[in-house]
Amino acid sequence: MIEVIEAIEKIAIRIKGAFIEEDISYSNTINATGDVQLKLDIKSDLIVEEELSKVYTLKEIISEEKEHILTINPDGKYTIAYDPLDGSSLADVNLSVGSIFGIYEDGISGENLKAAVYVIYGPRVEMVVARDTVEMYKLGTNNKFKFLNRIMLNEKGKLNAPGGTQQYWRAYHKKMIDTLFSRGYRLRYSGGMVPDLHQILLKGGGLFSYPGTIDKPKGKLRMLFEVFPFAFIYEKAGGKAIDGKKRLLDLIPTHIHDTTPCFFGSNEEIEFVKKSYKDEL
Repeated sequence: MIEVIEAIEKIAIRIKGAFIEEDISYSNTINATGDVQLKLDIKSDLIVEEELSKVYTLKEIISEEKEHILTINPDGKYTIAYDPLDGSSLADVNLSVGSIFGIYEDGISGENLKAAVYVIYGPRVEMVVARDTVEMYKLGTNNKFKFLNRIMLNEKGKLNAPGGTQQYWRAYHKKMIDTLFSRGYRLRYSGGMVPDLHQILLKGGGLFSYPGTIDKPKGKLRMLFEVFPFAFIYEKAGGKAIDGKKRLLDLIPTHIHDTTPCFFGSNEEIEFVKKSYKDEL
């Protein structure tokens, strides 16, 4: 596992450099899930593939940007599913974006997730690693990551990050979100999964929601690359992650780009989601 984390550190440093050196305009290509790719998406995906391909303990890598699984070493131990640059459409306005990695063993399902890592590229470059605990590191001027602290959520938070197009929210979901605001929760939503979930983690708690909507009943966020890694991180930080009723890490994807509604938060907020969704799903 150490060599995998070290490879992700190298990836983070190279992607940081790509923000300065590379063109951030849109390309003429579409990824495996139908999104138009930025040139920076393509470059970041190439960086990740190059670095992970050097890790002998990796059996397979699965990119959010590609349709198929890539075998690295048939005798390897781990499979990594990753989103090389989540929220990349925010790059042109200089908002924070991130990379997400889920490290699986013996199959790609939530229960087989052994570690999760994300990197956030903002005013600072920070890396959060979840194994038995959740630890945060900061990239220094010497291009080395230095341990900062462990992360734990409070039982209740103050932030509310509601995703999905409101026009397509179901009535019971809108009622739930409105109730949270009426209780004094503060809106914190950038449109980037990594910065929004990072903020909730560092500020002690709250709720990030991306529901099933009328136009996207299975949600938009992808299980292997985005949902499972953050579900693992939130649980290790003392919080919870559900699809409205079920624990996210108990879900079984039907294909590598499968999606699901998802809610991440501290315990009190997730219990409120369960109560709000109890008779609706």
